[in-house]
Amino acid sequence: MANTPQARKRIRRNENRAEINGARVSRIRSFVKKVETALATGDRAAAQTALQQAQPELARGVARGVVHKNTAARKMSRLSKRVAAL
Repeated sequence: MANTPQARKRIRRNENRAEINGARVSRIRSFVKKVETALATGDRAAAQTALQQAQPELARGVARGVVHKNTAARKMSRLSKRVAAL
């Protein structure tokens, strides 16, 4: 167990941040899943709107440090390629 006040505070802070970051990652996954379901149904318009909503969400995840920059870029690239192919 932590013995110093700084270490105790760090543990509390890490628990709070883990909860917030988990919610952020979950939100990003939901937006990406919306694009994938629209792609599965073959609805081009819905896929494009879902992609436009997912893009800033992924960028926000990068800015907040919950998603690596290259991971977000790869996901966006693959999704946009699939939407364009519809």
